[in-house]
Amino acid sequence: MSLELPLHGVRVVALEQFGAGPFATLNLADMGAEVIKIEDPHTGGEVSRFVPPYRLQGDSLYFQSWNRNKRSLALDLRKPEGKEVFHDLVRIVDVVFNNLRGDQPAKLGLTYEALGHINPRIICCSLNGFGSRGPKAAEPGYDYLMQAYAGYMSITGDPCGPPAACGVSFIDHAAGFAAAAGMIGALYAVQKGEKGGNVQVSLVDTAYSMLSYLAIWNLNRGFEPKRYPGSAHQTLVPVQTFRTADSFLTIFCGKGKFWELLCEAFEDPELSADPRFSGFEPRFKNRDLVIEAVQKHFLRKTTAEWLEVLAGKVPCAPVRSLTEALSDPTLHERGVVVQVEHPRFGVLREVNTPVRFGEPRKDHAHAPTLGHDTVAILKNDLNYPDARIEALQQARVICF
Repeated sequence: MSLELPLHGVRVVALEQFGAGPFATLNLADMGAEVIKIEDPHTGGEVSRFVPPYRLQGDSLYFQSWNRNKRSLALDLRKPEGKEVFHDLVRIVDVVFNNLRGDQPAKLGLTYEALGHINPRIICCSLNGFGSRGPKAAEPGYDYLMQAYAGYMSITGDPCGPPAACGVSFIDHAAGFAAAAGMIGALYAVQKGEKGGNVQVSLVDTAYSMLSYLAIWNLNRGFEPKRYPGSAHQTLVPVQTFRTADSFLTIFCGKGKFWELLCEAFEDPELSADPRFSGFEPRFKNRDLVIEAVQKHFLRKTTAEWLEVLAGKVPCAPVRSLTEALSDPTLHERGVVVQVEHPRFGVLREVNTPVRFGEPRKDHAHAPTLGHDTVAILKNDLNYPDARIEALQQARVICF
């Protein structure tokens, strides 16, 4: 592949905030797309700029994490002059993206029905909580709500405790990936000569789609998943976390040979020969007996000792703290952590998006200050004369 990033030349206008939306366009920006964030100059810009704990005036590490390699246009879309600027942008870009509430894009004129006459090739992508139709379309949607609403919390956590949420906003991020994939798919269709159109992604649909095998079991056979100790898999045994002599270890015996190799590592031929544990179905039926036997063995050694014994034989991993996980030296070797120069925060280390094209990209730019690119976009991209830019500023339609 050439050194040029694959989305170089693609231009995206984004009305976005918080996690799912900015994460969607971050993936596009890291692949070379020009992402222009439209931010409200009267509110101080996108709300993520104000999220603690690590904040400066008008900026935060929270905001920086999702807005690398983007541009900022501070524009008031409520004013007619602001709408004119927005429509001029629509003429020269490829995608208009938003993650507003499901009822808002049509009201604000962000759909293909409203913008297709301006640019027939425009792609209008909406990422929202509950879709653009139906009784919940006007409701705001957030990751934590979706983990509750789509059933995730009911199957997460210790069975003796309350339902639990995942410690990171994974539905937000998954929906961001889905939206990025949808936009890239639509861009490919336009490249083949088709017209633009609407791309719809919702948090709730993303959450339901990831229920996958649990959903097909439930919908067709009434399977009701449970919470098991050790965050165990619903049906594969043993696939879970075990206590060792000093901490915790997670194993994945997802194939028959891994069970045999685990019994070998335990030096327990009787366990291997026991007919009650001789296949997926018997181990599932005798889950409690399997777990009891395996747990006794794991308590004999430390996690480090077991990792040495099981390495290359049984899939396993230590349960690491976030600091331990992010201190792994291989992250830098694989380009998982990138460095970005920031004028006020200094050198920032950030996690990269996961798609690689050849060598990892090294020219990352920090997330922009509010309105940082306003003048450049109006002057160089839209060819506005200085007098018009000054008039827009005096009318408080823009700021920079």
